[in-house]
Amino acid sequence: MDTLEIKGKWNEVKGKIKQQYAELTDDDLLYEEGQEDRLIGNLQQKLGKTRDEVIKILKSA
Repeated sequence: MDTLEIKGKWNEVKGKIKQQYAELTDDDLLYEEGQEDRLIGNLQQKLGKTRDEVIKILKSA
């Protein structure tokens, strides 16, 4: 998923991810332009998944 895809649809994607993973908070899903790696790292820690798994979750949402 590239930066533009995240930026354009982030609220929609965030809502779907929160439905799947109720343990995630708004702070866990805080997206700032140019900080994609930080978001992915936070999700890796919180969900206990690999980077590739987190990216797959983001793309499928």
